[in-house]
Amino acid sequence: MASYKEPSFKDRAALSAQAKQAALEKLKAKPPVDPAIAAERAAARAAKEAAEAQKRAEKKAAIEQAKLDKIAKAEAARLELEQQSQRAELTEAEKKAARDARYAARKKRK
Repeated sequence: MASYKEPSFKDRAALSAQAKQAALEKLKAKPPVDPAIAAERAAARAAKEAAEAQKRAEKKAAIEQAKLDKIAKAEAARLELEQQSQRAELTEAEKKAARDARYAARKKRK
């Protein structure tokens, strides 16, 4: 027993076929893409990709430069530390020389 609210299988299949036909007609009615517009879109896409590639290259170069700067800074710090230790050694040698001089003077007085 079918009520007016429940469409039968045949009714649903017919509605589906009509919807498919309408979608197909709508697709066929769509105008074809103009080659000039397609070429313009392709050129715009290529320009955008080139700009993105340039941006990526600049970012990569900046990262490399940052790495090199960090390495150079570490090397400068190492050299400074090495120079400070050499200066400390020199002062140690100077201290020893002063001690030796005082010792020699003391020995000379006796």
